[in-house]
Amino acid sequence: MSAGLPEVARIVDDALGVYADDAAAVEVLESFRARLREPLRLAVAGIVKAGKSTLLNALIGERIAPTDAGECTRTITWYRYGSTARVDLRLHDGRRISRPVRRDEGRLVLDMGGYTAEEVAWIDVAWPSESLRSTVLIDTPGIASLTVENSARSTDFFIPKDTPTAADAIIYLLRHVHAEDLKFLEAFRDTAAGESQTVNALAALSRADEIGSGRIDSLLSAAKIADRYRRDGELRSLALDVVPVAGLLAEGGRTLRESEFIALRHIAMMDRAARDRLMLTVDRFTRASDDTALSVDVRRALLRRFGLFGVRLAAALIRGGANTSSALSDRLVQQSGLVEVQRFVEDQFRGRAFALKARGILHSVERLVRERPRPNTAGLLASIERLTAQSHDLRELSLLAELRTSPPELDAAVLAEAERIVGGAGLAPARRLGLGDDAEPAAQRERIDGLMTTWRSLAESPLTDRHTADLCRGVVRSVEGAASDLFGSDAAPSSSEFGGGAAGGAASDVVLSGGPA
Repeated sequence: MSAGLPEVARIVDDALGVYADDAAAVEVLESFRARLREPLRLAVAGIVKAGKSTLLNALIGERIAPTDAGECTRTITWYRYGSTARVDLRLHDGRRISRPVRRDEGRLVLDMGGYTAEEVAWIDVAWPSESLRSTVLIDTPGIASLTVENSARSTDFFIPKDTPTAADAIIYLLRHVHAEDLKFLEAFRDTAAGESQTVNALAALSRADEIGSGRIDSLLSAAKIADRYRRDGELRSLALDVVPVAGLLAEGGRTLRESEFIALRHIAMMDRAARDRLMLTVDRFTRASDDTALSVDVRRALLRRFGLFGVRLAAALIRGGANTSSALSDRLVQQSGLVEVQRFVEDQFRGRAFALKARGILHSVERLVRERPRPNTAGLLASIERLTAQSHDLRELSLLAELRTSPPELDAAVLAEAERIVGGAGLAPARRLGLGDDAEPAAQRERIDGLMTTWRSLAESPLTDRHTADLCRGVVRSVEGAASDLFGSDAAPSSSEFGGGAAGGAASDVVLSGGPA
């Protein structure tokens, strides 16, 4: 259990003791206790046909999430690590129904056994994939679906009325920024941690290979669009970053079969004129042709797996030197944008797993106590207040949201530096300091000293208002945390003049004594 989580667990246990005679409260608190023991819960959301299940398969590295429009795609599905494969339906009436594990052409078949999406609360899939050891992945029905019930299931899951959302963070897939996208992300941000308005979403510009009509430079066009969205004021306050991703390409790359590589190599080795004719359009690619010995069925299968853009790119990569299936797999994944998504999840979401879990749980316990007070709940409130005040991991979530949603009146460059220091560009100490990973210790110390001087001076300036000064003190604590991570706690400058203990590191927390965990 991460540093800081034992304190949250103790608060939940104390609350269970206080509300032992309240069945509804006990059920919610028990779910919090289980949540603290789990890996990061990462949900994939987005409008209908955004490519959610395809991206989820790419993240897992296996084709297990259904991508066709069936009864199971209308239901929320949890994918978690298990030593053996298992599929359970969790019904609204509380029953757990075990279903057989069956695969068709490598893809898991989620057979609901006659139960409808209206009867099933969620599907629980345990799967022996290493990718699921550190992350629970949650697949959800499309937002803004023509079927009202489908949209309602996702909305109720992400934006519940009386409890925190079950997801610690989300990847939100969008093809264009629509009002529905912004409305959903805003509601999720506000629900995820109450008034803290934690920014814990990654926006993914999905199906990036279709931008530019599937041309070989489609991903470059998608990157430019993502960069424009990244600077968009509304989206900046709702998502930590915007990255382009070609989900079909990523899934195909991670699950590439040898037979598919052989077929793609055949296309790559064709005469250029014949190859260009074959791949001109989808219709040309799937019609009978004397230019290739590949059957129409094989070509249609390639199209389903990779899309026309993926086939074109794979042929180009093979001609460029990817002469084995493993080499082509690696190159396709690199080109798809999946690596950037994985890196972001590792840097921002897993690194903040404690804070993302703790923020919502502490807020919910506090709300429970205030809405249903008991004679012996004063200690609970005091514990919550103390942990919230002393945990800089939690403070950084608020600082990051504040810098994105209601920044103080400082120069743009100063605000950008503050955001970077509190982890907006990554939690690694070098990233916070704005240095390369290979920076010498002397350069690191010089940068730390300079940042401490700058931000302390700004905090102490008589021209700085109280609100901005408080933010500056938070930035100072983050610099201290980076220094502690790089050189040990003895090397971190003291912030005692600001009334706080040493800062936590990139993914650590502060114990209640105020020293580094």
